[in-house]
Amino acid sequence: MSSQQALFSLHGKVALVTGASRGLGRALAIGLAQAGAEVICSSSRPGGSADTEAAITAMGGKAYGLAADLSDPDQVASLAAQAYQLTGRIDVLINNGGTISRFPAAEYPLAEWQKVVDVNLNAAFQLSQLIGQKMLAAGQGKIINIASMLSFQGGITVPAYTASKHAIVGLTKALANEWAAINVQVNAIAPGYFRTDNTQALQDNPERNRDIEKRIPAGQWGEPEQLVGAAVFLATAASDYVNGHVLAVDGGWLAR
Repeated sequence: MSSQQALFSLHGKVALVTGASRGLGRALAIGLAQAGAEVICSSSRPGGSADTEAAITAMGGKAYGLAADLSDPDQVASLAAQAYQLTGRIDVLINNGGTISRFPAAEYPLAEWQKVVDVNLNAAFQLSQLIGQKMLAAGQGKIINIASMLSFQGGITVPAYTASKHAIVGLTKALANEWAAINVQVNAIAPGYFRTDNTQALQDNPERNRDIEKRIPAGQWGEPEQLVGAAVFLATAASDYVNGHVLAVDGGWLAR
């Protein structure tokens, strides 16, 4: 392996990816495995990431499956503990698991607000803290938070999601400020409009689909696999001097 190849290699590393059962999380888990990592795939229900694990195993990689309701702090703590029991180490954490709930702000149920914030923000902090402690002790680690275009914009009828994704950017910078000097890099990826089941309703709406594609300079939706390069970069030695950065992978959406 050349020195340049080694920069982007995850051989000998272990990654934990939340929300790995489908969509972007599935693509990220498989992409890290292709770069050489052993991958712990976490989903919200037992067996939920079985297809992702099977895909990794089929290409000669090593995968494990765990389940946790990210809205429950006890289950989040148990997820971190079980991950270390499986592999003894975690070199890369991708906080991808998330949820969204749509209501007009004036009518937004408090219980829905709390659930979205618990899953999208509180679980990301809790996992970063629990796993970050061990990364700090080891003197190395990579944490990648999944932000959103709504980390920069307001959206409509999604105030809890928007607030949580704005906060993810702030959390990314705050952790980077404290941990960068100890060789733990904390960064974020902000995906644009990607073809997943979460966005299927938008894709199926001819008017909304046309408006979205018109707004994207690249002229088309992203495919989940197109997020992998950014994740591998931020998970490997190639990004050792990148701290507190939010990398938009959006086809140019924010530039329009």
